[in-house]
Amino acid sequence: MRQEPFTTPSRDFNLDPVRVFPDLDRMFEEPLTMRRMMFPLDENYWPMRPWTPACDIFETEKKLVLKFELPGVSTEDVKVTIDHNVLTLRGQRRFEEESNRDNYRRIERHYGAFVRSFNVPTYLDATKINAEFKYGVLTVTLPKREEAKTKQIDVKIN
Repeated sequence: MRQEPFTTPSRDFNLDPVRVFPDLDRMFEEPLTMRRMMFPLDENYWPMRPWTPACDIFETEKKLVLKFELPGVSTEDVKVTIDHNVLTLRGQRRFEEESNRDNYRRIERHYGAFVRSFNVPTYLDATKINAEFKYGVLTVTLPKREEAKTKQIDVKIN
């Protein structure tokens, strides 16, 4: 059986039309690097470009919860701030400098700095914000103020 030589995604991009869809996804995620699809990447390409960690947001009766996927990011490289009802997550995923880049055949994970910002409702108590980092997931919890919590009122019928 003949084994094909290793090729980077950029070298065989035009040969496989199925690869258009993942690259289109990346194009919309990274608008500043749209030219990347038009020009083939060379072997000196290094994935140090902006990236955005995925986030799930849900609300319960007592709190608002944001969960960020941050695998490979250390807690020292993550900062959460809230200012004027805007929650901002800043951080960086560092590439392992001790490894030799010539040994890599493919690099799909993104490295470098990231920023995510969300407007949060005014009925949250920003002074009681809590963040927990576990198994590569950062969970940020913002409790609701007492006056914002749902209250049940019994209605009497005469």
